[in-house]
Amino acid sequence: MFLSIFDIFKIGIGPSSSHTMGPMNAAVQFMDDLRAGRFMGVSADQVRRVGCSLHGSLAFTGKGHATDRAVILGLIGYRPETLDPDAAEAEEARVREEKFIEPEGFPRLRFHPEDDLVFDYGPPLPGHANGMRLFAYGEGNRQLATVTYYSIGGGFIVTASEMEEKISHKPDALHQAQAEAGYPYPFGSASEMLAMGQRSGLSIAAMKRANEEVSLSREALDAGIERIWKAMLSAMNRGLARDGTLPGGLQVKRRARHIHQQLLGAHGNNMPMPHQVNDWLSCYAMAVNEENAAGGRVVTAPTNGAAGVVPSVLRYYRDHCPGSNDDGTTAFLLTAAAIGGLIKHNASISGAEAGCQAEVGSAAAMAAAGLCAALGGSNEQIENAAEIALEHHLGMTCDPVKGLVQVPCIERNGLGAIKAVSAASLALYGDGSHFMPLDNCIETLRETGRDMDEKYKETSLGGLAVNLPEC
Repeated sequence: MFLSIFDIFKIGIGPSSSHTMGPMNAAVQFMDDLRAGRFMGVSADQVRRVGCSLHGSLAFTGKGHATDRAVILGLIGYRPETLDPDAAEAEEARVREEKFIEPEGFPRLRFHPEDDLVFDYGPPLPGHANGMRLFAYGEGNRQLATVTYYSIGGGFIVTASEMEEKISHKPDALHQAQAEAGYPYPFGSASEMLAMGQRSGLSIAAMKRANEEVSLSREALDAGIERIWKAMLSAMNRGLARDGTLPGGLQVKRRARHIHQQLLGAHGNNMPMPHQVNDWLSCYAMAVNEENAAGGRVVTAPTNGAAGVVPSVLRYYRDHCPGSNDDGTTAFLLTAAAIGGLIKHNASISGAEAGCQAEVGSAAAMAAAGLCAALGGSNEQIENAAEIALEHHLGMTCDPVKGLVQVPCIERNGLGAIKAVSAASLALYGDGSHFMPLDNCIETLRETGRDMDEKYKETSLGGLAVNLPEC
């Protein structure tokens, strides 16, 4: 198992990588497999109707996360990375009115969202908090195929059978899988990563690059990294340019543009407030997450709910740090991806599985490591930066109000970015030696997520989601 930088940073649509992108990917995969005849000889021309049931967190917060829209669009054949967000609402409305879909290679299929898309609020499916089942029916309503999928965070999906066979949450298992695949630096833990860096004399970014170039040319890798950064910057700039109220019914107003205008107006003042850099970080992060909340195009970093932290800190590096350059940007993103891969394999990046510590906490660790690398930190300082940032998100719950990725998610990204910069700065003042290793912090994330009450894991059944102002 090797998590590429393009697995950690995926371009897609909001508002949620696990509740929007993952279910859309599952629906696309289901229809692709039907089309290819992979279900015991069932052919596409036999299918007359399709259906879906959503379970666990996908049911409880699916409406707020537009999971139903994602499934509809995925069944038709739209993919998160290429979908025009502006077309999504119109296409969903058409299906709800006409009650059929016409995927390529199939006859016209009945799909009535009110009947064929079920939000099941019973017990979750056994494999993961984000479970869903997809069904295909033939003549006489005869069931032809059914598949269980799990959306495990960051847009990743696995089937029930793949979940059972999934590589274990152990660093040595990841190391072995990567070594067998021919990767030159098969680290499955932060301690292995540091040891390999010491032996080779290479930075974390250089080792990550060498692993990526096993399957990609240097030119393709660099072009892909540039594409990621441009997509992050595009989402941020759209958020900084737009006013209005976010969809979903909470009447949350966009604030990033107004804050940005005030910061620009104060630019050049002889005596700016020392804390103003925090306002820039918050503004950048909120801009991305306001775009995400509106269903716009963002980059998982490592998830949509935490998509503002890494871009904010990277823009801070580019626009506010003297001497920033393209090489620093590349080192930032490669390093951040290496840390994100370790957290995903050894713990979780899914809010439904481990709370917001797994989303904004992971993003802050990635951003802190990336900034530390871009500013010339040693591998040991980078590992320390990631640990500091993650440590101080441990225990954070995922309790979105009304199941929307708005309150507290948008501001939480801003605070995650601030913590990331502080963590990188603290690490750079030291020599890399510290008390709590990153590996132990990641294991604590996993154990805390395992022990956390389900109502605090993206079900909107506890925390801020139920403690609302009385109006």
